[in-house]
Amino acid sequence: MDLLDFEAQGLYFEEPDVAGVADLIATAAENYADGTAEFPLLRAYFLAPQSLNVLVALNRFYYYQHRLEDALAATCKALAIIGPLVSFPENWRDLQMAHITATPAGLLTQVRLYLFTLKAIGFLNMRLEQLDISQAIFEKLVSLDNQNRIGAQGLLELVLKRQAEINQTEGV
Repeated sequence: MDLLDFEAQGLYFEEPDVAGVADLIATAAENYADGTAEFPLLRAYFLAPQSLNVLVALNRFYYYQHRLEDALAATCKALAIIGPLVSFPENWRDLQMAHITATPAGLLTQVRLYLFTLKAIGFLNMRLEQLDISQAIFEKLVSLDNQNRIGAQGLLELVLKRQAEINQTEGV
C-alpha cells in the first residue's frame, strides 16, 4: 500500500476545538520567546485533553525546550487518541498491515497521522537513549511501509549504529 496515494481528508488541525483553545495556543506561540508559553498550553490541555491540536502544540513546545520526556508523554497521549479513530489495536506492537489495508479510504489521513506519531515516539525514545523501544518502533514501521514513505528506515539505521557504538565502547 502506498501511504502517499490518497486524498487528504479530516486533517487534525482543521477539527474544531473547545471555545478558547485556539486562542490559548496562539497566546502560547506569542509568548514562547519570553518564557510564558507553557501555562496557556496547559490551560488548553485542561479544557480539551483529547485535542490533537493541543497535544501537537505541547509536543512541539516541550521538544523545543529539550524536555523530551514531556514531549514523549504528549505524543503517546496523541497516539492513544488516534488509534481508536482508525480501529487500530491499543498496543502498536499488535498493528499489522491488515489493519491498514482494512481502513476505509476516508481515514487514510488518520492512518498516516498515526504512523507519523508512532515515528515521533520512536524518535523521542532514540533521543532519550531508549534504543530498544526505538528500534522496535522503527522496525514495526519499516515492516508496514515497504516504500519508506514514513521515513523510518534511516532512523532505524541510526539506532542500530548507535547501539553498535555503545556495544563497542562497553566492550560487548
